Amino acid sequence: MGIQRFEDIIGWQKAQDLAVDIYRIFQHSKDFGFRDQICRAAVSVSNNIAEGFDRSSDSDFCRFLYIAIA
Repeated sequence: MGIQRFEDIIGWQKAQDLAVDIYRIFQHSKDFGFRDQICRAAVSVSNNIAEGFDRSSDSDFCRFLYIAIA
C-alpha cells in the first residue's frame, strides 16, 4: 500500500517538530539575520521532503531528500 501522503513520512513529521522547536528557541533572539536564516533552513527540510514526495519519480524524490539533509 505504501505512504499516501507526505504527512505520513516520519522524517517529515520530525522535520516539522524541529522547525517548531527552532522557532520557539529563537523567537526572542536579537540577531535577526541569524534567526531568519535558521528558521528558514528548518522549514526548508520539511518543504523539500514534501516537494520530493509529490514528484513523479523515485529519483526525483531521492534528490529532494538529499537537498533536505544538506
